[in-house]
Amino acid sequence: MKTHFKTIVISDVHLGTKGSKAKEIARFLKQYSCENLILNGDIIDGWQLKKSGAWKRKHTRFFNRILKMIETHHTKVYYLRGNHDDFLDQILPFQLGNLSIQKDMIYESHGKKYFITHGDVFDSITTNLRWIAYLGDVGYTFLLWLNSVVNHYRIKRGLPYFSLSQYVKGKVKSAVSYIDQYEEELAKMAKAKGCDGIICGHIHKPENRSIDGIHYMNSGDWVETMSALAEDQDGNWQLIFFNEINFKETMDDSLHRFFIGKSESNVVPLREVSFVKPNDDHDTPAISSIQ
Repeated sequence: MKTHFKTIVISDVHLGTKGSKAKEIARFLKQYSCENLILNGDIIDGWQLKKSGAWKRKHTRFFNRILKMIETHHTKVYYLRGNHDDFLDQILPFQLGNLSIQKDMIYESHGKKYFITHGDVFDSITTNLRWIAYLGDVGYTFLLWLNSVVNHYRIKRGLPYFSLSQYVKGKVKSAVSYIDQYEEELAKMAKAKGCDGIICGHIHKPENRSIDGIHYMNSGDWVETMSALAEDQDGNWQLIFFNEINFKETMDDSLHRFFIGKSESNVVPLREVSFVKPNDDHDTPAISSIQ
């Protein structure tokens, strides 16, 4: 028994790297079903695979889960390229059945339009100074390794998970300034395109808030925060954090419903973040590519 959403957006899985939480995201997608699944960039980390990365069976299982969603729930899957999976540029645009691979897209739902893009196109460092972007990637990879060492000892002492890289980014003034500017520029881009909101990834910082009248959302990542964006049937958006899903409670509740004969859908406990007020417009949603 699953929680069914209209649309789920995930980004920055970085399959092929040691830090990728492939098992966790496969379990997440097994828990939920949706009409539309948007993979918003950096799903496969081509940069790391060219260097020291490795493709493992758990990474393949992630795509097996997506194929299962297409087969079982007829989910429409949109894979938008990011900077780490820029090798997809060689085949864009591509469509096969319910799978579409493209650069970006406009998503329409309940009378609102959202521009969806990975976000690296607005990152002048990644776009214009690629060697600096690679250097930054090396530093981030080192932080993730150090983070795993720190948390290994924290777990032994019964302490909760601690994100070292998020802590560093939060303390470095230039990083905080960059993130603020990044979010503001994306909001301006959405407004210039005549959209009500924008959905992105890239900076590994989950967010759901309003910026100058534009609904700004970032799906986070599956390296540290393990977060995703989800839209319900009424057009409300929320952030879901994997670490806050009570899988045991879900299983116990499902078993209870089975024995007492109730048929209503099971709802997994979630943390609601910055819900948007529902819109009365219930027209059929449309999804189209940016031309």
